[in-house]
Amino acid sequence: MRRLGTGIGWRPEIADAVEEMPGIDWVEAVSENLCPGHLPDSLLRLRERGVTVVPHGVSLGLGGADRPDAGRLAALAERAEVLGSPLVTEHIAFVRAGGALTASPRMEAGHLLPVPRTRDALDVLCENVRIAQDALPVPLAVENIAALVSWPDEELTEGQFLYELADRTGVRLLIDVANLHTNHVNQGEDPARALGELPLEAIAYVHVAGGFERDGVWHDSHAHPVPRPVLDILTDLASRVAPPGVLLERDENFPEGDELHGEVEAIRVAVDKGRAARMAAGGLGTTPRVSRTPAAAGADDAVRQRLGLAQAALLSALVAGTPVPEGFDRVRLGVQARALAGKRADVVGKVAPELPVILGARYRPAFLAYAQDRPMTGGYRRDALDFVAHVLRTAPTEGENPGVRRELREWWLERSGPVPRSTRPGARLARATRRVLLRR
Repeated sequence: MRRLGTGIGWRPEIADAVEEMPGIDWVEAVSENLCPGHLPDSLLRLRERGVTVVPHGVSLGLGGADRPDAGRLAALAERAEVLGSPLVTEHIAFVRAGGALTASPRMEAGHLLPVPRTRDALDVLCENVRIAQDALPVPLAVENIAALVSWPDEELTEGQFLYELADRTGVRLLIDVANLHTNHVNQGEDPARALGELPLEAIAYVHVAGGFERDGVWHDSHAHPVPRPVLDILTDLASRVAPPGVLLERDENFPEGDELHGEVEAIRVAVDKGRAARMAAGGLGTTPRVSRTPAAAGADDAVRQRLGLAQAALLSALVAGTPVPEGFDRVRLGVQARALAGKRADVVGKVAPELPVILGARYRPAFLAYAQDRPMTGGYRRDALDFVAHVLRTAPTEGENPGVRRELREWWLERSGPVPRSTRPGARLARATRRVLLRR
């Protein structure tokens, strides 16, 4: 595997700080946030300096019951080619459920949700990974995710599940040590045991990130400093194998450049500590070499349907208020449901920043009430349009500022059509005349 070195997740909010930061060998950018024909100048300058850029996908849903969408795969491949990337990465997760496979409404989570560690789910995941590998121009690496909830009746540990996935497909692994810590706190899983079971030679690189604990639940926020237990897991990993790359992820609540650089340096120190321990032990790994086994037959439709029904039931409980499936922790599902609704409100507020301005303090409670039993079906931009349509349709008008309703209606009309409304004087006059006639 190509050596990447030490990196940081590139985000527009910290683009200048990343460019100025010493010792950055590579960056990772969220694939869905990049437009190949209009790459940010900051990324172009980094590329010109020889800094490697890796596209990191979040929407494929390789762990879902459906086969990967060809359009999403083509988009990920295009970004890898435009950036000259040595690999692309995605997640071992499902992000949507329902649809034709289960004869139920399509739902989106807007979040990475855990795949059950069962033989059925592993068969589906392996086939989906092979489909993705065949469609991509560079190697694929997949990431373990953090989870607030666990599936009942799982058949494999996390380490065993990842080992079999790598062994059966030859896929590389992106190991997130912060997610190992999250699953330790939330699920009681031993990160050292997971590392001991992993095919460490399959590691493409490592993610490191921060989070916070509330009421005994660890939230993988990517918005807080990296805690000591996460750095300790990184040191443990580096004592077993030399990771080709290590990267700091930070998505929100960005500190000043010096503080960010300090977190990167703390990661270097943790890796160096692990390397010293490995050298003292003779520099020998304890994990057998990864060998790709012959490709097994793909998961049949019955297996995919069973998995699809189970995922749809879980997602519906999280985003549509339906009953909790048997065997799940109701309290944890409640925490996850509130977290998903809060994330939807936050992201819609960023995608459509006019809405929190128009609605003011009413925006967040109105959106959370809307999200209780109305799942997202077409991404965050569609979610913003559906939310405004719901407010216009259901909100009482008594005592309401008529200017708010008018602004919401204008916002929705401007964005709901196939193209923006014309701003030519004649078209504007026609719209105004129509509004007057309708009021009469």
